[in-house]
Amino acid sequence: MSIIAPVQEARPLEIACADGVVLGGHFWQRVRGAPAGTVIVNPATGVLARYYHHYARFLAAHGFDVVTYDYRGIGASRPASLGGCAYRWRDWGEKDFEAALAWVRARDASAPVFVVGHSVGGALPGLARGASNIRRLLSVGGQFGCWRHYAPAHRTRLFLKWHVAMPALTVLCGYFPGRRLGWLEDLPAGVAYEWSFRRSRLEDNYPEAEREMILRRFDAVTAPILAVTLSDDAIATVPAIRAVLERYRGAQRTQVLLDPADLGQDAVGHFSLFHSRHANGFWLDTLLWLRDGINPWPDKEVVGD
Repeated sequence: MSIIAPVQEARPLEIACADGVVLGGHFWQRVRGAPAGTVIVNPATGVLARYYHHYARFLAAHGFDVVTYDYRGIGASRPASLGGCAYRWRDWGEKDFEAALAWVRARDASAPVFVVGHSVGGALPGLARGASNIRRLLSVGGQFGCWRHYAPAHRTRLFLKWHVAMPALTVLCGYFPGRRLGWLEDLPAGVAYEWSFRRSRLEDNYPEAEREMILRRFDAVTAPILAVTLSDDAIATVPAIRAVLERYRGAQRTQVLLDPADLGQDAVGHFSLFHSRHANGFWLDTLLWLRDGINPWPDKEVVGD
């Protein structure tokens, strides 16, 4: 498939949240013609939005307007000091993604809204009040960090890294110093603790009085969901993906399991699908889902138990 239109450079974007926090991001606009819709890209935990800029440019070249943004506490949305910052994963869904949705809807309420969520970015839409406006969701490694779901061969190592070392360092520093360690970006303490002490059932991570409300928000998401994971992804395993999909009870849900060889690669893992090496393979396939609602990998579907 060839590029169908030139793409303007992205323009910087500020997204105001309901609680006054302002997020930094970018808007990518197709140069001519009516867009196929607007795609919001939700990053993984501790990954800068700029990592997704090549993919955003690709989507814009194929007819979509695109919004990329950093969650509060990360990258262009980082405050002057992270020390003692209590921002949580929950805030990223309830406030940040909600604000991104509102910005897109305010710009053009008639345009369909699509979401590409990487890692926790595939789970956050279920926390937003406005998520019923989503047309389709592509979840890439979409999970919420429960250690019980890590691949058995890597579980001990990942548990010690993310559920022992991370909270200990966060206590010492007042935030998680991931950048100095080469472990993702620095994280607000609230995010680090929410990840470190994650329970298996998503709703159990919230006060009992709020659990029904959380489940109702997930139920309100009716957009079809295509959830992708890789066989060599030690974090977003099939059970990890399923644990999130089970909460999207009001949506048509399809889970696929790809091998690196399906993408012409020896290894892929949790983070590399948004690298430009996948532009002529995986990225092209995602257009089928976003634009037409077609699963590009029907022979790779995971059948539930």
